[in-house]
Amino acid sequence: MSLPRGATWLRVSCSLSFDVALPSPMVLMLRPRSGPGQWVSSETYRLTPAVPVEEFTDGFGNLCQRLVAPVGRFDVSTSADVLVSPSAPPPASAPFVEVPDLPDEALGYLLPSRYCESDRMGDLAQTIVAGAEPGMGQVSAITEWVRERVRYVPGSSGYPVSALEAVDRGEGVCRDLAQVSIALCRALCIPARLVVGYLHELTPMDVHAWLEAYVGGRWHAFDPSTRSSAPRVTIANGRDATDVALYNQFGPPLLPCAMGVGVEKLDDSP
Repeated sequence: MSLPRGATWLRVSCSLSFDVALPSPMVLMLRPRSGPGQWVSSETYRLTPAVPVEEFTDGFGNLCQRLVAPVGRFDVSTSADVLVSPSAPPPASAPFVEVPDLPDEALGYLLPSRYCESDRMGDLAQTIVAGAEPGMGQVSAITEWVRERVRYVPGSSGYPVSALEAVDRGEGVCRDLAQVSIALCRALCIPARLVVGYLHELTPMDVHAWLEAYVGGRWHAFDPSTRSSAPRVTIANGRDATDVALYNQFGPPLLPCAMGVGVEKLDDSP
């Protein structure tokens, strides 16, 4: 198969293991979907032991799997071969889009959300972007400020913290840095959303998070945690960490006893 210029085949995988004490309703979000910049050519999805699964698409277009985890050891294993378009840095300039001109689907990404308190970050946002060109210049200024002021420390927070908490701590995981950037963008009436997925050559390897901001009439990716131009695969996007958890479990708390993530570049098409 002849690949589009600059495109890359990636094999991405994620496995989760649980020791379940009581039957536990769960919603998983582990299937990447084909869309702009990526095409899922094949995938595997195994549950051990096998249980009935219902799949639905949430309000953000993410693929979700609904099931009840049985008592005992419960393993989830996923893998997908994905053709990824080359990652391009955002253009140097793209204009701010006035709120009346935004598409309907972008309006929800202007509002404060649980982990992105944009209604409390307006003064800070204005200070950060002073002198920056409206639109792309503002988002770029925010991204650089977050890189400088909130250190990226993998493993530093095991649970979601808010944008304000992350600024106060001065450090965080990729999700935290992205949410600080999102809150600051929204404070300037720039729609912004959280993205989770896979990043090739990430060290240490894990599921990764970044943001997309709407400027110049389209969504552009920004990553305050790394300047890597390696190819990425999107699993899901939403307002903040509430919307893009790999799994939600209902009942007595249940944490994975093991987790594995892999991103492998393939030489040829699968």
